[in-house]
Amino acid sequence: MSKRVIIMNFDIESKAYQAFSEAKKIVAQNNMKAEQMAVIRHTNDGAHKFEIEDFLDFTGNNKASTGGFIGMLVGILGGPLGILLGWFAGGMIGASQDVKEIRNAQSVFEFLTDKIGEGDTGLILIANEEDNRPLNDLAMFRLGGEITRLDYDDVEADLKDAQELEKQPDEAAKNKWAEKHPKKTSDHQEDK
Repeated sequence: MSKRVIIMNFDIESKAYQAFSEAKKIVAQNNMKAEQMAVIRHTNDGAHKFEIEDFLDFTGNNKASTGGFIGMLVGILGGPLGILLGWFAGGMIGASQDVKEIRNAQSVFEFLTDKIGEGDTGLILIANEEDNRPLNDLAMFRLGGEITRLDYDDVEADLKDAQELEKQPDEAAKNKWAEKHPKKTSDHQEDK
């Protein structure tokens, strides 16, 4: 049983809130051990801002949504680094060759912007699952959405890389990201 970053996305916004409520019940029934969970909205105003609509810290540490792991992840997505590295469809930066290479790099940030697209609302959960059937049943069968599980350690490494890059000037950040994240095949576990 390893820690995962679990992403659920749905065709209707209200289903993300329903999944949030139902996932709390799954945790309460001891069917998984969760750390944090948040409903995330990707604004549809062209600013590519990610907002945490609802947040729960299961650890008892009472971390605010912005101070927890999910908050840091969402902050990187919608911050200047996300825009600089072109993680959004529609491209907010020029069409130079290195920008194309950067866009081809697979990272958790690009994956999240693909799964929770502009105008969409999704759910992110940090948890250990002994059995993935309760969440699969909830997300796919009862709510008609998708569920994807990413290795927590991989996401944490991408988050640390991104935090380091935020401290660097624009060109250095783009070059360093391209070096650390060459185009790689997707190794994410995705259930549809």
